[in-house]
Amino acid sequence: MKKRLIEVAEFAGVSEGTVRRALNGSPLVAQATRERVLRALDVLGLPRPSAVEMERSPLIGVVVPDLQNPVFPAFAEAIAGRLNKRGLVPALCTRTADGVSEANYIEMLLGQNIGGIVFIGSSYADAGPEQGRALKSRGVPMVLVNPADENDGSVQISADDGDAVMQSLTHLTAVGHERVGLLIGPSGHVPSARKLAAFAAFWGARGVVSKGWMPLVGHALFSLESGAAETVRLIGRGATAIVCGSDELALGAIRGARRLGLDVPRDVSVTGFDDSMFMVAVDPPLTTCRQPVSRMADAAVEALTQQMNGQTLTPGITLFRTQLILRNSTGRPHAQTSQ
Repeated sequence: MKKRLIEVAEFAGVSEGTVRRALNGSPLVAQATRERVLRALDVLGLPRPSAVEMERSPLIGVVVPDLQNPVFPAFAEAIAGRLNKRGLVPALCTRTADGVSEANYIEMLLGQNIGGIVFIGSSYADAGPEQGRALKSRGVPMVLVNPADENDGSVQISADDGDAVMQSLTHLTAVGHERVGLLIGPSGHVPSARKLAAFAAFWGARGVVSKGWMPLVGHALFSLESGAAETVRLIGRGATAIVCGSDELALGAIRGARRLGLDVPRDVSVTGFDDSMFMVAVDPPLTTCRQPVSRMADAAVEALTQQMNGQTLTPGITLFRTQLILRNSTGRPHAQTSQ
């Protein structure tokens, strides 16, 4: 096959990579160049690709679970801008209150013979089994950003959840906290599972047995109210600081602490994850781990266009380190500051 591609490239006067892109229907190949490649196929007696393969549009689906979590719009905006610069057309797809789901969007996108899809905080598995099979069978280029579930065989771009927890725990224990809680998403949520594994490793390395840290782990839905309710339980078990799996959960944790008449950070310290917009302006400004949205968006769009250009990428996860941003929601435990 490679020898034939070289022959087509030589006859058409283009590179082998351009031939691959043309045969895969990449919107990045000029129409005149595509015609030269097709004529070379005809002359050499090679079959042309099917119409479906050749008519893939420059439309790129950008799929997010919702727009309530501020980090999802941040990623969507960053990715859309980078797609536009490459001559590609982003189409934002998100669940709506009237029942439009990822599956509905995928069906519409497949009808347009899309050029590719970027899933943010979700994956093709969320689109439903039938739609997921259709995406794979058609060879639609896909990249998953911070997917919520396991996705073996897919190209994934993710924040390093484990390292973020380690940074937060290192900071909190350095200022004197010994009873630190972990507030994360539901069981089965993959980024939360990575955070939990890091939490266990941190305490295990310090000789703390599982029964010492397990009661300080809380699972909640990603909402203010769910975070607040679980925080009340964690504080009741002696937590003086709480590492949260998202900024939304962290704001819920602050609300839960205040319901108990406690002050943040005087009585309870709280850290978040994402560094969403306005976290510097909440009360108190939130200490949180910042995701490198720009660099992750660069990597996601590069991986997508490489696939659109006919390159085969090795499936797996590329992790990006977060940065702990210190603000006013963390401090020394009250018992020590009063001495």
